[in-house]
Amino acid sequence: MGPLLLLTSTLLSSYFHAGRTVNTQKLFTIRDITLSIEPSINVTRNTNVTLRCKAVVSSSGQEALSREYTIYKDGNTVYTKTSSTSEDLLYPLSEARVSNTGKYKCKINIEGKNMTSGVKKLTVTGLSKPVLSLNKDMVSEGEEIKATCTADGETGSIFFYFYEDSKEIQEKQVNSNQAEAKLRITSVGIHKIHCAYTVLITPDSFKSEKSSAVIVSVKELPITPVLEIFPQSKIYEGDQLDFLCTVRNVPQHPEGKLYLSQGNQLLSSGDTKVNHSMVALAKDPGEFECRFEMGDVTKFVLKMVPVTELFSVPTFTMSPAEVFQKEDMTLTCKSESFASERLRREELTYTLDPPENLLTRKGPGVFHGKALQYDFNYTCVAQARGIVKHSETLTVRPKVSVSIPKISVVGKAVLGQPLKILCQSDSGSLPINYTLLREYDELSTTIVKQPFQQAFFTVTITKPDEITKYMCEAKNNHKEAPLSKRLNATVIVPLTHPIMTVIPNPEISEGDHLYLICGVAGTPPVTFKWYRVGYEQPLNTTTSNKNNTAYQVPKVSKQDSGTYYCEAFNHANNVVISDEVNIQVRLAFWKKVVIGAFCLLAVSVLVVVSVLCFISKRVRVNRAAVSVWSERPPEAANDEESSMVSKEPDVEYTEVVHPRPVDPARVPLRKGTDTVYSELQNSPHGAADHHDYGSVEYAELNSEHPETNHYRPEVNGHQELPAPVD
Repeated sequence: MGPLLLLTSTLLSSYFHAGRTVNTQKLFTIRDITLSIEPSINVTRNTNVTLRCKAVVSSSGQEALSREYTIYKDGNTVYTKTSSTSEDLLYPLSEARVSNTGKYKCKINIEGKNMTSGVKKLTVTGLSKPVLSLNKDMVSEGEEIKATCTADGETGSIFFYFYEDSKEIQEKQVNSNQAEAKLRITSVGIHKIHCAYTVLITPDSFKSEKSSAVIVSVKELPITPVLEIFPQSKIYEGDQLDFLCTVRNVPQHPEGKLYLSQGNQLLSSGDTKVNHSMVALAKDPGEFECRFEMGDVTKFVLKMVPVTELFSVPTFTMSPAEVFQKEDMTLTCKSESFASERLRREELTYTLDPPENLLTRKGPGVFHGKALQYDFNYTCVAQARGIVKHSETLTVRPKVSVSIPKISVVGKAVLGQPLKILCQSDSGSLPINYTLLREYDELSTTIVKQPFQQAFFTVTITKPDEITKYMCEAKNNHKEAPLSKRLNATVIVPLTHPIMTVIPNPEISEGDHLYLICGVAGTPPVTFKWYRVGYEQPLNTTTSNKNNTAYQVPKVSKQDSGTYYCEAFNHANNVVISDEVNIQVRLAFWKKVVIGAFCLLAVSVLVVVSVLCFISKRVRVNRAAVSVWSERPPEAANDEESSMVSKEPDVEYTEVVHPRPVDPARVPLRKGTDTVYSELQNSPHGAADHHDYGSVEYAELNSEHPETNHYRPEVNGHQELPAPVD
């Protein structure tokens, strides 16, 4: 049995161990997690609120997974719980308070896997009314009161505020719902005390209503400060003043202090009595105070001490009111009033500060001397019976006499145009009056009052030498005004109408040098421009200090023929243009000679040819009869024979046109075209008969007149024809 039991136990142990190994390898996934707030995300105070965290987890086994839930509020952990069930996590907020307001979220962690829900904001509204309690309702002024303010049921960070008659007097911050404060009420009478609180929930805050008011009665303490001043009669400057500051009806063992002050100046202090002495001065405030302070209790008394002036603050004047450098001046220092019942005028003395002033005393408070060349400050000091008073500082600013002015032209001086003249002095105190003169006659005046202001005048001159008649004067004092020199400037005379001259003139041949001279009258320098009509750009531009200049066109050709003009301007900025000049370039002389020779040669050739032709025609005419008709035999005269073939040679007429003779003088009767009719006889065999029986020539002369003259040579009867030539 023993071995059997051991084997069975081993098998069972192996079976269960293998099962646990399978469980550790179980798979799961967190599908979703959500957070909800019940009953609502907006609730009022004392509502029971539940935060529900619901997770959806899928797993491969039946064994429950260990789930760790965490609740966060505004990023801080407020609750953590571990659960092995799939039930929702519930986080209750019993009787919710404003402090529970915030942003919540839920996180689940299963074996290292995490998932966080979305954020939900819970808002709780409504605060409890605070309750105020005091340990006393009747106190003396300055006595301490203990006040307690309670915010029932509230939690979180709370600010408590304590008020006296609606005025905040103290603030406390606690992490509980109750705060205590120690109050001291210094004013006598009936006072109302209340409190309120604010719950701080970052970034918001919620303020409660005010508590009910508690009445506190404050009694006045019989403490009385006393201030005594000696003498008590009329006080003058320089008198000795004695002060005594004390306090009465002080409780035993007081923790108080006495203070004596004049205006804002503390004179002395003490515990129960203060003594002080001083010289009375009229300039100081006449109000004195004796003050007693004990804790928060303050008692004081004020007294006015009128002080009569022994003498008034001196006034300081200068005569004359304006002085120039190194001119005489007088400074006068004087107190307008003094207490004659206490002080004689002779006792009042005056001095200057600083003493090194280079002025001489001429009498009580009267000082005389020369003005310096720079600004200087003076102060008058009046004193009597130990009382010293200073006048206001007098600054003497000696004026600078204006220097000799300079006159100049602004810009350019153009004849006949407005001319701007500047009159200016290098030094001189403002204001300065500048006057323009023409031969000592005043034309106009300009007052310069500002440092950068200038005196300008505008005139117009009609002659160049007229500009030297102008001058200017400057004046800034009662003395004689300095006069400038005469105006000296170059006057620009505007240009007159230019004249363009052409050289050579009148005949210009090819190869010549052409000069276009443009001349004007006016002030140089002058800028000249030459143009050719039809071209926008100038042929040449030059600036000359003379009133005329030339532009050269070297070795002109026929292409240089055209219309030219010139333009001129100077500093007067008036552009003047000349009249247009038409230039025609002729042939060069050698070209004319060649052409003439060629023409003569052609004429000579024509004459020779004409003469030769004429001679040839005359020879032919002399050999031929002027008018010859061949007579047929009688038997050939009848009509029948005329129809038969004639054996006699045919007569054929040919028109020969000869050219007109070249020299009309040699052939005076023949003009126009010569028409010659030649009679040729053909043989019966169709060949020309070589027997020359002569010819008849008709000379038709076409004269230049409408009639046509025919020249017919005379035939004497039956002129014999020359013998035929075999």
